[in-house]
Amino acid sequence: MGPSWFAAVMGTGIVANAAVTLPHGFPGLRDAATVVWAGAALLLLVLAAGYLRQRGLRLHAADPALAQFLGAPPMALLTVGAGTLLLGRRVIGARAALDVDWALWSVGTLLGLCTACAVPYLMVTRHRFGPDAAFGGWLMPVVPPLVSAATGALLVPHAAAGQPRQALLLGCYAMLGLGMVAVLLVLAMVYSRLVHHDAPSGAVVPTVWIGLGALGQAVTALGVLATAAPGALPATYAHGASALALLGGVGVWGFAMLWLVLAAALTVREFRTGLPFAPTWWSFIFPLGACVTGTSALASRTGSQLFGWPAVVLYGVLAAAWAVVAWRSLRHAAGHAGGPAARK
Repeated sequence: MGPSWFAAVMGTGIVANAAVTLPHGFPGLRDAATVVWAGAALLLLVLAAGYLRQRGLRLHAADPALAQFLGAPPMALLTVGAGTLLLGRRVIGARAALDVDWALWSVGTLLGLCTACAVPYLMVTRHRFGPDAAFGGWLMPVVPPLVSAATGALLVPHAAAGQPRQALLLGCYAMLGLGMVAVLLVLAMVYSRLVHHDAPSGAVVPTVWIGLGALGQAVTALGVLATAAPGALPATYAHGASALALLGGVGVWGFAMLWLVLAAALTVREFRTGLPFAPTWWSFIFPLGACVTGTSALASRTGSQLFGWPAVVLYGVLAAAWAVVAWRSLRHAAGHAGGPAARK
């Protein structure tokens, strides 16, 4: 089992979390989201136990392709942690939900910072790549700090007032900067590969969507950090954070829409010739979810219908895509569990 399967937890978790952020509510949506969050939490426990039991970390780190997806486990922890705070309090209680989120956020952030440093180091010193090697998966190790920034903002109001709260907020902004600059560097390499070499095909195509997830997380982080800033920063800087969330967020969102169109066009092109199922199909889900949370954050901040209803439409697409990928994943897992005879 490779670390890429933790993207299933990320995708399932963000389907639940994104439902809470929507600017327009719907009857029963929060209850359904709570059930989906519980499923993501259970899946995280199962995958974590299986991954730790097989002790394949060293082997995966040595593989130039699999090493990129070592960023998935930290983001799975962060996504489920945020869902626990947003939705789990109705199930396990507010205090327990907060404690679980603190634990998952702390472990996920630590692991995410490790992958953001270690995987690029391995790429420079041990792995060797051809001119056409760059693909969307290269974003996976450097996106976790962005997710930590977005989910950490939810914990800022719960941190002790004064220096601890301010340190948490500023630390989240630092991780936002770390992740955003690294993401832009990798996106430039991926775009260069797309225009200078043959178009991606097969299981690589869904990974193009990861760029949308990184940009969506940046917009989300800007919004939620600005919301948390008044309780941690002086008024002048809190107003500046709000302006940055609006103007910077809209600018990054515009770039995200460009990447969404490019990724969708490449995907449709590949579906016409046949796109076999692979774990990378989960690369469709979390990016779409991050696009929903980013659009919802802008809708909440501006009150503009330019973002309000598109967020709802995108969530509908997200839910439909998740249902398809989850079903195909279950069939895939059942086939492998049943052995070669079951797969015929």
